[in-house]
Amino acid sequence: MKQYKQLAESVKFSRSRNWTRLLEKDDSLEFIGAGRSAFAFRVKETNLVLKIFFPEFRRIAQEEADIYKALPNHPYFPSLYDSGENYIVIDYVDGLTLFECLAKGIPIEEEKIKEIDEALKLARDKGLNPSDIHLRNIILTPDGHIKIIDVARFKQTKNCTQWDDLKHAFYKFYMKRYFPKRIPVMVMNMIAALYKRKIVRLGS
Repeated sequence: MKQYKQLAESVKFSRSRNWTRLLEKDDSLEFIGAGRSAFAFRVKETNLVLKIFFPEFRRIAQEEADIYKALPNHPYFPSLYDSGENYIVIDYVDGLTLFECLAKGIPIEEEKIKEIDEALKLARDKGLNPSDIHLRNIILTPDGHIKIIDVARFKQTKNCTQWDDLKHAFYKFYMKRYFPKRIPVMVMNMIAALYKRKIVRLGS
């Protein structure tokens, strides 16, 4: 197999103001997702993900690598295997995001909320400031464990209440006996957009 740096260099894309188009990649890379700052590929025949950052977000590659280095062998976070100027290599995490669980009606147990709290406490104990914790970067694995991905903002200094607000909504609404456990994607996206604009409050 090619070195991770070679695999990263094989990825070619074009950028415009509103979208990024993948043009080329090595055959051993399987595209699995795109975010605001990076593409993610699974390295075939491995359980590894190669995350390649767009030029204007290259600094995040080093920042995210440093965060993973501060969380070695943590059960709640992927491990870091390699990093470079514009890429990182981490564990591939199989499972469903909490967003997908809600969309499919898969119950989220209170114990999982406590596990997420424990994971965030472990990160704080390492001097990090867990931020930008939302339903799409928390994964429930097939064996029932919690994994948190996309830790790029764990070094920011501002106070982020997003997880506290989600947890408050979990206990105030989701835990109610008659509250629906399956929520349409359109509804969740609308709530997220209104929350981001501070039109809807989830916290106390």
